[in-house]
Amino acid sequence: MTEREARPLRPDMFRDPDCSDRAQPFRVGGKWTAMVLRCLEDGRPRRFSELRVPLHWITPKVLTETLRAMERDGFLLRVVHEENPPRVEYTLTALGRSLLGPLDTTCAWARAHVPEVTEARAAYEGG
Repeated sequence: MTEREARPLRPDMFRDPDCSDRAQPFRVGGKWTAMVLRCLEDGRPRRFSELRVPLHWITPKVLTETLRAMERDGFLLRVVHEENPPRVEYTLTALGRSLLGPLDTTCAWARAHVPEVTEARAAYEGG
């Protein structure tokens, strides 16, 4: 097989226990997760209403789903304070905080390559 010939994809390529569908943290790539990470990166507990301020374009339902998924994946901690009315606060876990470095790297890459991505999108839409 030459370099130019494509090797077929292996049917078991995702059966590696270290790279199974259960191990991959799909929420990292979720549409709103990175923004929630940014909102919580200072370490202060935040209430839902506080998160809604910078994320005002996200519907409450979608923000709730995002927070639940992040909690399920171990990225944030949801604490319910027994008050009337109940007060709920969200903070990043150590696992969630470990995503901030890769997020910084991704943001730096995006800033550096925005012109190329914009060009590619324009060419795609025009062609």
